Amino acid sequence: MANHDQMTNAEAREAPLVSVIIVAYRSQELLRACLTSLRSFAPRAPMLVHVVDNDSGDGTPEMVEREFPEVDVLRAGGNLGFSAANNLAIRRTAGKYVLVLNPDTRLLPGALEHLVRLMEERPEIGMCGPRLVREDGSLDHAGKRSFPSVLSALGHFTGVGRRAAGGKLAAYRAPAVEGGRVDAVNGAFMLIRRAALDEVGLFDEGYWMYMEDLDLCYRFARAGWITWYEPAVEVVHVKAGTTGPSRSARLDYAFHYGMHRFYRKWYAPRRFFATNAVVYAGIWAKFALSVTRSSVRRARARTPARLHPAAVRRS
Repeated sequence: MANHDQMTNAEAREAPLVSVIIVAYRSQELLRACLTSLRSFAPRAPMLVHVVDNDSGDGTPEMVEREFPEVDVLRAGGNLGFSAANNLAIRRTAGKYVLVLNPDTRLLPGALEHLVRLMEERPEIGMCGPRLVREDGSLDHAGKRSFPSVLSALGHFTGVGRRAAGGKLAAYRAPAVEGGRVDAVNGAFMLIRRAALDEVGLFDEGYWMYMEDLDLCYRFARAGWITWYEPAVEVVHVKAGTTGPSRSARLDYAFHYGMHRFYRKWYAPRRFFATNAVVYAGIWAKFALSVTRSSVRRARARTPARLHPAAVRRS
């Protein structure tokens, strides 16, 4: 996607340095803002953007084709989920780098340019991510993570670890890492070296949504590739912009199944049966609690409209 006179769209399509992949589902306005930021702050190198529409049914592909003709639009024909939809586009790309980007992100000036330069200078880095910030400028702690342990997951999901400055309960959000090598970066923005991806493999399509980014980072680490967190670069992330503040039951299931799958795939073979049973029970007990809380929140959100005092007076 060129915004420089010396580079045409045709040149970018023939030899992109960066292939950007955005999976979209009913996020038209967020996607428009994301694509606008890419158009405005593209790196000084050939780049091609692919948008995979997961059967939004809201005119998203038509909007992209009309307003961003330089973007390659793929219609998935159904809601494939995050992993499969990204893989669909990755298989079509030829860029030296693949940028997996969420539609609820917005690039800031120089962000992608800086990270591409970092990857060019450091061939041992297989993947990197920026400091993610929310719209109010506050830090999104999900931008960098450590691989979970039972204690760090417990700390994270109970909230204790999120408030702690350090220690095992706070380890999931990697508080000791100010910048540099880290276990994992967030799937909202992952700049990936194609050579590393070819070696390690694409996203595991057994994850429909959630935890597939952590799984990919884990495989990169096992293969000896460095994942890098770059705090000098900021990208805006509209937290839960594509899923809403309250997950549906389907998304809640996908989230907890992702936890289950990650643990079963990487940790369970090295643990005792009793330990695994306790972990699995804890994951699905949390799922039941999460579904209940989400249902209550949705019910409360609807209640004011039905029981507003003015409505009662008019009845």
